[in-house]
Amino acid sequence: MRRLILFRHAKAEARGPGMDDFDRPLAERGREDAALIGRVLAAEGLVPDYALVSPARRASETWVFARDAFPPIRAQLCRELYNASAAEIRAEIKAVEERVGTLIVVGHNPGLHQAAVDLLVEGGASAAEVGRVAVRFPTATAACLAIDPVGRASLDGFFLAKEHGGEGEG
Repeated sequence: MRRLILFRHAKAEARGPGMDDFDRPLAERGREDAALIGRVLAAEGLVPDYALVSPARRASETWVFARDAFPPIRAQLCRELYNASAAEIRAEIKAVEERVGTLIVVGHNPGLHQAAVDLLVEGGASAAEVGRVAVRFPTATAACLAIDPVGRASLDGFFLAKEHGGEGEG
């Protein structure tokens, strides 16, 4: 794997009475922001060739709206990504990393955020890179990490919907 994109799902509707958290759909703003981040990634040349996606409705819908910006790629719904810890996310990445060039993972906080920070710290990224990601990781955010031949990560891009004309979460 040469590049890893960690993409937090976009803004979801509040949980209604009797609704399970797993089934929360994207809000209109979330659909717009997911598509926006997909376009931003594609414009930056950050095009995945494989996707691991949490099957929670808000995450899978995020992928549906973002994927239109990319050529067709293989995607796998991965139950283990639903509300996964950083360690669990990294285990799922490790299981596919040998087979892909650029992997996108669409999932949830706090695990996704922590995985991004951990990978940057372990990779020896600069304090500025780590700090940029560590401060916040709102909905519809994508952290793109370049992975060197020995597996060290460095920040290759950090994209928040709000910074690209979307509404995003503060």
